[in-house]
Amino acid sequence: MATVVYKVGDDVSTDAIYPGRFMATVLPSETPQFCFADDKAFNAALQQKTIAPGSAVVAGENFGCGSSREQAASTIRGHELVVVARSVARIFMQNAINLGLEVVICPTIEAEEGHELELLPGAVRNLTTGREHPIEPLPPARQAIIDAGGLIPYTRRLLLEQAGRV
Repeated sequence: MATVVYKVGDDVSTDAIYPGRFMATVLPSETPQFCFADDKAFNAALQQKTIAPGSAVVAGENFGCGSSREQAASTIRGHELVVVARSVARIFMQNAINLGLEVVICPTIEAEEGHELELLPGAVRNLTTGREHPIEPLPPARQAIIDAGGLIPYTRRLLLEQAGRV
């Protein structure tokens, strides 16, 4: 179950997620402090750790558009948030997969801050409204990378399996 802690509209750029003025900070251990930095209240709640891991950011169309900066995905991943969006920009999606950020494509999602969502294999159920919204599942190989925590852990596991160490 995921509580919606932040709702944004269409065409949310990577600059809104991770402002360009912080590009000197690129380490995944440091980027989370700048997650949605221009929304002072939301960023403060993240910094004060009053938002539980597994909480959801709900977005409209084309979430993560703009630049190819992977810090936009790593800053959200650093807080262990889930993104549920009507659609996601292609490069942001690939960065999210590579970094193990859980992104759910749900073209009809309707949810407000405070709503409780249940992430099912083929749908997102809004427990607050009682409505169920179908998702567009990722290809199994891409989902496996996210489930492993990102491309590096996924590759490490494959190499260890091939070497007979797992």
